[in-house]
Amino acid sequence: MKIEAKLDELGLRLPAPLVAPPGIVLPFAWVRTRGNRAYISGHVPLNDDGTLAQPLGKVGTDVSPEQGYQAARLVALAHLASLKRELGDLDRVTAWLRVFAMVNVAAGFNATPKVTNGYSDLILELYGPEVGRHARSSIGMAIPLNAPVNCEAEVEIDG
Repeated sequence: MKIEAKLDELGLRLPAPLVAPPGIVLPFAWVRTRGNRAYISGHVPLNDDGTLAQPLGKVGTDVSPEQGYQAARLVALAHLASLKRELGDLDRVTAWLRVFAMVNVAAGFNATPKVTNGYSDLILELYGPEVGRHARSSIGMAIPLNAPVNCEAEVEIDG
């Protein structure tokens, strides 16, 4: 339970699953495992109780880049929570392979990597460079629920 101990040391908590807004149906798995891989669906920033974290909106107008960075950290925590529910133990992750980050951007905002670093920095802090280093894309687009960040990922797990 090394990763969970690190989370405790940092004072970080894993959130409950997303509480979908009324009228929203989510007919997919948050994590799908196949062989030694776990594919993590797109997650948005969550509060501890699974509600959508504030602020909402476009980075560059409604949300500052610093707030976007913090939102990306919350997405990483949401991913870790889903992995914990699926795998039972976050130490089963043997490699973070890929992160695809989507940032809700205002016109002209192009510093999406600065925002997405919030996700990457937390994973590297928890898992170290050997396991935590990952390939990554960070693009700007409109995001469902007006969340500032949405990420999906792929990890390698032990059998």
